[in-house]
Amino acid sequence: MEAQGGVQADLPKENKALFDKIAKDLPILADMSRADLLLYARLPREEAVILWAHARPHSSTPLYDQLTLGERAPIASVPALGGRIHVRRVHTLLVRGATVARQVFPVYDADHAHVIGYMVRDAYWLAYERHRRRSRVFQRALDEFTRSVLRGDLEGAEGLSPFGEHDGILYVGPDRCIQYMSGIAAELYRNLGYRDSLIGRRISEIETIDHQLVMRAINERRCYEVQVEQGGLTWVRKAIPIVAPPQRGLFGRRPKRLEARARRVRGVFILIHDATEALRTQRELEARMALVREVHHRVKNNLQVIASILRMQARRTPDGEARAMLEESVNRILSVAVVHEFLSQNAKGTINLKEVAHRIMAQIERGLISPDKTIHMTVQGPDIWLPAERATQCALVMNELVQNAIEHGMAHRDTGRIDVELVDHGDSVSILVTDNGEGLPEGFDLATDAHLGLQIVRNMVQRDLRGHFTLHNSPYGVQAHVRFAKTLP
Repeated sequence: MEAQGGVQADLPKENKALFDKIAKDLPILADMSRADLLLYARLPREEAVILWAHARPHSSTPLYDQLTLGERAPIASVPALGGRIHVRRVHTLLVRGATVARQVFPVYDADHAHVIGYMVRDAYWLAYERHRRRSRVFQRALDEFTRSVLRGDLEGAEGLSPFGEHDGILYVGPDRCIQYMSGIAAELYRNLGYRDSLIGRRISEIETIDHQLVMRAINERRCYEVQVEQGGLTWVRKAIPIVAPPQRGLFGRRPKRLEARARRVRGVFILIHDATEALRTQRELEARMALVREVHHRVKNNLQVIASILRMQARRTPDGEARAMLEESVNRILSVAVVHEFLSQNAKGTINLKEVAHRIMAQIERGLISPDKTIHMTVQGPDIWLPAERATQCALVMNELVQNAIEHGMAHRDTGRIDVELVDHGDSVSILVTDNGEGLPEGFDLATDAHLGLQIVRNMVQRDLRGHFTLHNSPYGVQAHVRFAKTLP
């Protein structure tokens, strides 16, 4: 559900508060209505409306994608809003070629004297026809519940989980008897041992938690949701009271002091969901994720052990060139270990490339830069999330490019700067590594003059990332540019 939020409409403060309250309660109403709900605030001086909120149903296919909220439009330009509002009237629209049934509900001010907005209920015509064939009891209860939401009477709805396509619904009337039961609800209660119809039976006769939940919703006039085990299954139940408007006093006004006591509950909806399979799947997934995290943790530890052994070997190697090769290998191994470290903390399979870049820069700064040199190293750009495999490849690429800048660009300098910039192009990513070092020699050809590190980068970018790699002198020094798609083409 989307709510208007940042738009400052020219409305009284109490009207804004009411619209914000309704917007919080629209999601559960959209689910129960199996329709998209659009909340409009009216601007009388302009004869215009603002789209304040939009709720998409979880119980059926939504009609609209996320709509742009806060836009003003003339009332006459919004279908069915112009003229006198008849709640029972159904308007026919075409939305992306589909026939849509639209009903309009007015939103009144606190004194019920003026229309300050509208709630539009849009559903595919087939869904509307199915709803029209449902029990009259349910239709009246849903309409009364809708009016309760539009008065701002519903409490606790923002904490409810969505009502899904395969969830059941009951309506318990003011006499505490079950007056309506959906076909899905009947099937779910059969799984609890109730083979016969429950319509007409008192809710207290049902050996479930329903009675306690209904009484709590009635007494406290707010929504509640519980999860219980019964019959070897896990059930999620919601109790949603339908609060009637307070009685009006002299001249049709509501008595303020008696308003809270005057509100009474006309009935309660019970929404029931079998969560057994979903919870079992979730527990299995969590167990697998824990195992995957443990594997990544052990891989990271093993890589760090290998790096430590190579580092010890490098310290004991008298040959300077061999020692440098071992130190480069240490950083390559640690750059892969960085990704496994992130995966050991979050095994969902996506890695923040910016965090990887920070970690690699810190490792290289500790391992390769001499204490008597001042090399400033920075990482710039947004958070970019990539699959683990591509993040590993990027880690190696960044490691090689930064090492190359230090060993060649800064080889004969005591001060310098190396910047890593990440650019998100939407479907692709660029990694720019720039140094203000000595620059490339004249006539440098990446295809023939590249040493091992640059050859590794070129091969990984072309073969694994399926991207492009360039290296050239720039006004600021040498710049390496790697660009690749976020996912394999």
